[in-house]
Amino acid sequence: MFKKVLVANRGEIAVQIIRALHDLNIQAVAVYSEADQTSPFVQLADEAVCIGPGPATASYLEMQAIISAANLTGCQAVHPGYGFLSENATFARLCAECQLIFIGPEPALIAEMGDKETARQTMQRLGVPVIPGSDAILTSVQRAKAVAQTLGYPVMVKATAGGGGKGIRVVNDAATLADAFSAAQREALASYGDDRLYLEKVISPARHVEVQVIADQQGHVVYLPERDCSLQRQHQKVIEESPCPVLSPAERQHLGELVGRATKQLHYTNTGTFEFLMDQQHQFYFLEMNTRLQVEHTVTEMVTGIELIKAQLTVAAGCPLPFQQADVAVHGVALECRLNAEDPAQHFQPQPGRIQQLNYPMGTLGVRIDAGVVAGSFISPFYDSMIAKVIVHGADRTGVLSKMRRCLNELVVTGIQTNQPFLAALIAAPAVQAADYSTDYIQEHFLKEWLPNDATQVSTTDPAGSGATA
Repeated sequence: MFKKVLVANRGEIAVQIIRALHDLNIQAVAVYSEADQTSPFVQLADEAVCIGPGPATASYLEMQAIISAANLTGCQAVHPGYGFLSENATFARLCAECQLIFIGPEPALIAEMGDKETARQTMQRLGVPVIPGSDAILTSVQRAKAVAQTLGYPVMVKATAGGGGKGIRVVNDAATLADAFSAAQREALASYGDDRLYLEKVISPARHVEVQVIADQQGHVVYLPERDCSLQRQHQKVIEESPCPVLSPAERQHLGELVGRATKQLHYTNTGTFEFLMDQQHQFYFLEMNTRLQVEHTVTEMVTGIELIKAQLTVAAGCPLPFQQADVAVHGVALECRLNAEDPAQHFQPQPGRIQQLNYPMGTLGVRIDAGVVAGSFISPFYDSMIAKVIVHGADRTGVLSKMRRCLNELVVTGIQTNQPFLAALIAAPAVQAADYSTDYIQEHFLKEWLPNDATQVSTTDPAGSGATA
């Protein structure tokens, strides 16, 4: 096992990685920007190295600075967390060249799965069903129109790179395709430095279901219970749940075996997540594979008892997985809410500022808070606006929903605006209580009912369009 690992991330995920390292008696080195110098993750680490000013491009995305920090502090490995450089094949290669183990899959697989069109083609080859779409990168609006005509509207223009809802536009007719194509191209170029696009048929209504896998270097592959991530706003996840409340045990096994076979054929190692759309007939269509830890890995941990960060470290160190497929079972239900500093009435616009008071709902069995801030922390405009993840676990879905609603009502955050009231109302919504919703539920239904009349028009106008996506 490793003696010292650098954590190439910040916030709550850096905290969780450092805690896992300490549990395994591994020293943790943090890297931080000038904006994060007083953050909890910096204080928790055994050593900390400043790598640049606040903007991520000058700090957390500075590959050479991070690798230099790892080498200077005597680290053997780098854990990238999620976001930032976690799915950057170039960074993974640089780590290897500098005798550092990148805690994740091989660089070639990161690159292959990171390009969505290439990933589609790979999955088709492996027998995984994909959404009908273009069979190559779209080089012009004219080509996009021809493909859309064949598929039939509505279609979705998507960037081949990145994630998080960037570079995506839903197009309902030929008259709006050109503008949507140009807008998606500009956004993709600005977000990822890559303006390549492809086209997919819109599967709607649909649910977003994903399956986490983990594989060791000895060739053992284990798939874990699926997560339902259908409650999304502007193509970004808001609430995640495991297991999916509308999946049967037979469907769960079918989906798990499907991704297990694909993972083995890919010769994949460490963690990854296969994301699917499920239509009303419960047919699954591959969306993408994330070659990293997911934000919502927590709900999987709660229903399985498997600590995924520790499993990642075990695999990266060359040890076999300490569990087999037969050891994995679903125990109860888990739910996660992302508490963000944002204004749901204004396109969920981030609300940076200093937290004055922060009291989490603690002291109850089955309640977990993953946070990277404390009272007095400053929510910076440079990074994601997430404050914490509130995770609850229980024997059944009804009890878990009730517990989550209570936790959200007990939560106290002052000094900044958050999405706490939005989350509490969403959890209490009849459609959520009944598990009767699809990926467009928040944008097309919930916001129109929840927001004041004068705010409805502003907030439900999603510049990226509506529809199911990754």
